[in-house]
Amino acid sequence: MQIAARMNRLGSESAFEVLARAKALEAQGKSVINLGIGQPDFSTPQHVVEAAVKALRDGHHGYTPANGILPLRQAVAADIALRRGVSVDPDCIVIVPGGKVTMATAIQMFGEPGGEIMYPDPGFPIYESLVNFTGATAVGYPLLEKDGFAFRAEDLLARITPKTRLLIVNSPANPTGGVAPAAEVAKLAAGLAKHPHVAIMADEIYSRLVLDDDKPYASFIPYTDLHDRLIILDGWSKTYAMTGWRLGWGMWPKKLAELATKLAINVHSCVNAPTQFAGIAALEGPQDAVEHMRQAFIRRRALTVAGLNALPGVSCIQPAGAFYAFPNITGTGYTARQLQDALLEDAGVATIAGTSFGSHGEGYLRFSFAADDAAISEALQRVGSWLAAHKVNK
Repeated sequence: MQIAARMNRLGSESAFEVLARAKALEAQGKSVINLGIGQPDFSTPQHVVEAAVKALRDGHHGYTPANGILPLRQAVAADIALRRGVSVDPDCIVIVPGGKVTMATAIQMFGEPGGEIMYPDPGFPIYESLVNFTGATAVGYPLLEKDGFAFRAEDLLARITPKTRLLIVNSPANPTGGVAPAAEVAKLAAGLAKHPHVAIMADEIYSRLVLDDDKPYASFIPYTDLHDRLIILDGWSKTYAMTGWRLGWGMWPKKLAELATKLAINVHSCVNAPTQFAGIAALEGPQDAVEHMRQAFIRRRALTVAGLNALPGVSCIQPAGAFYAFPNITGTGYTARQLQDALLEDAGVATIAGTSFGSHGEGYLRFSFAADDAAISEALQRVGSWLAAHKVNK
């Protein structure tokens, strides 16, 4: 049996690997606090659940259009108009089973040998994995602590070459919590006018989880001059605590939306019907659960950052969005992977090594504060005790 060589180029997502190890340790009777997985610890709002149940009872059991039912695409377009002030044709919206599908579709659409795709480093590991899978050259651009882990437009524009096919940006960012300032988004949008051969995919899956009230979120959607080559990745997973529902949407140039739909037909046919009705309820129903969750993350961010900065050998800037802290652990004397493994095995605290998100993640760990206050406090106490026992000094 001989598998295709490209299969060996696929990477993985370390959060799921760490989760599996944590579950194995728990099965052995060990207490483990999981601050590794990027998943809100809240339940999906009840009115959203009821919408899916009603859809099932109403007989929505069959196939749907490959790009999603029209009422859901219209609801997404209405939400874009409400939050971004831009009118979008529902035919430019493609509903998919989770945000990764928009990502995979865009990367497959532009990635092939001889082409280059730019992605953030540290960044969501599946970007690089999928680029490598297509045979394109993966070109990481560094996100630095001194910049709040936000991209700088001049740096990105300077890295573009004639071979660049696609530029991937992510704000708020996984794993760092960095949020691109509005001025940098504007500079990048303007600068791309000189590079008409480059498409851009903006991963805005955490856009409703900006944690600084004085810094409104800067989306790429209002830059309508880019709409002929702009792809937006968004969805319901993080905003509405719907990770297991597998529901996302992409905004595409109309011609590319047709190609994305064709790929959907080839790969997954369509998103299951009741989940799409749940998506409508989430967008059109009350938003108080979203704000309740955001306020909880603001509180937990403060608890997490203060606790990390109190640890010997650790420093942490305040993340501006999402639900991740990305502390600098170089002062501990351990590599990211060494400390990740030791904290899990010895202290019972699951974190993710920064190197799981790219080479520029060395010297950092990702802590998810999508856990309750008691769990965060206990985890930080365990980490502190472990560092003290191993003679790491402040």
